[in-house]
Amino acid sequence: MYKYVIRRLLLAIPVLLLSSLIVFALMRVMPGDALIALMGESGNVSAKELAKLRHDLGLDRPYHEQYAQWLWQMVTLNPGHSIFTNEPIPVALKKAIPVTLELAALALILGLVIAIPIGVLSATHQDKPSDYVGRVVAVSGLSMPDFWLGTLVITFAAIWFQWIPPIGYASLWDDPLRNLQQFLLPAGVLGYRLASATMRMTRSTVLEVLREDYVRTAWAKGLAGRIVVYKHALKNALIPVVTIVGGQLGVLLAGTVVVETIFALPGMGRLTVEAILYRDYPIVQTNVMLVAATLVTLNLVVDLTYAWLDPRIRYR
Repeated sequence: MYKYVIRRLLLAIPVLLLSSLIVFALMRVMPGDALIALMGESGNVSAKELAKLRHDLGLDRPYHEQYAQWLWQMVTLNPGHSIFTNEPIPVALKKAIPVTLELAALALILGLVIAIPIGVLSATHQDKPSDYVGRVVAVSGLSMPDFWLGTLVITFAAIWFQWIPPIGYASLWDDPLRNLQQFLLPAGVLGYRLASATMRMTRSTVLEVLREDYVRTAWAKGLAGRIVVYKHALKNALIPVVTIVGGQLGVLLAGTVVVETIFALPGMGRLTVEAILYRDYPIVQTNVMLVAATLVTLNLVVDLTYAWLDPRIRYR
């Protein structure tokens, strides 16, 4: 097993290098100038002042030198400072990462709690009203984009219930109730999409497993239906479900960019959007690489989960 993990970690190196090249190139070909955005577009900034600031920030150096310097900063875990605020990037990440992690974790929990029971219910009641309702809910979630659903949720909550999420971030440790009020709606929006895809896959795989001979044997022995479904069928049906959940984690992290902006949560997504608007190269590049490393790690965890769910799977 450890050899497989080492191989996967070595394969992650070229993936991360390619990601770094792409994000570095994209930030350099974006229209606009980071220094103009920093000093204002009033036109009163002299060319001499711009040249001095560009030299101080190292933006006048050749691209390959800028890339090599940034790559070394990432390797040494010292990504530098924000161009716009001059705040150390680790300080900004320390404030933003817990928000995104809490949002993603809550969305994942809500998605799985909704998806797996409804998927099993749809499979065990195939072509019955509960099955049709579950399928409609799943297809609806796959059809509605996060930005539209988030805007709709805020609008209807304000119109129907005269309520909007509290303004201003409250930490889970300082004010749990206010924190829950802030995160419940955005986590529900993100979790709904995850639940929709997972629900469909759970229904399909459970239906397939229920037709296997060993499940028929369990029925024939007179075992209770709940034991047959949850002990014998569900665990074997979860391997494809884990696969799709692992794939959806990338969508979940991408969705935080939109949802955090809509619900005014100061997480990684909102930090990245603001950095893109101001052409804050170091923050955008660091955030993208952090997300890329997270996805590589999550994919490895998903693969290792297969062996736990199915002992027949062995990694060498």
